[in-house]
Amino acid sequence: GVPGDHEDGFASQSVTMSAKGFSPMPRHMSFAEAATLPCAALTAWRALVEETNLRSGDWVLVQGTGGVSIFALQIAKHLGCKVIATSSSEAKLEKLRALGADEVINYREEPEWGRLASEMTGGVSLVVEVGGPGTVTQSVRALRIGGTISMIGVLTGISGDVPLAEFFQRNAVMSGITVGSHLHQANMVKAFEEWELKPVLDRSFELAQLGDAFRYQESGQHFGKIVLNLN
Repeated sequence: GVPGDHEDGFASQSVTMSAKGFSPMPRHMSFAEAATLPCAALTAWRALVEETNLRSGDWVLVQGTGGVSIFALQIAKHLGCKVIATSSSEAKLEKLRALGADEVINYREEPEWGRLASEMTGGVSLVVEVGGPGTVTQSVRALRIGGTISMIGVLTGISGDVPLAEFFQRNAVMSGITVGSHLHQANMVKAFEEWELKPVLDRSFELAQLGDAFRYQESGQHFGKIVLNLN
């Protein structure tokens, strides 16, 4: 299983695991920065690199400003792709632009943001889907012919409708992504070192403030990753 999902996580000062469960951290990152990689970064990396043949100039759509979406934006830009990003916050949309997003959409003001994204880009090659049933219809409408949806999150529910006619008319692919393999992580670390990519960190909490950290994440105020200090 996935630690923190199917089995206990690592909100602990000491953890014992098989040596195969660990890998070297990037040499240019702090421990706090490297701690963001095995879940959010690896998930984004697998979606953009290991399972999708993106080419320079392709459009990638990212949703919101959580860890996976921010890493996806950063990786896409290093691959030479163009990025269209969505958020309901104008302040966050400005931050996304500053981070490299080529186009942004306020989905609260544009409920048909999928069609708008398609019009703005000619159709995106990849949607990094973190919303689930509440967003997948718009994700399908944003795709170009032969585009891919990487189904990563289900923030709006665990089941729902998919516009199947539009999906097959686009000859689309939907792939479920839950983190990645040891090899995927090794490939990612090597690339991040070459790119000197740094994670976007939001706030840091002490271990005793774990509940506060989760409540802060639940509030949706964060931009990037929330860090837990185990010292």
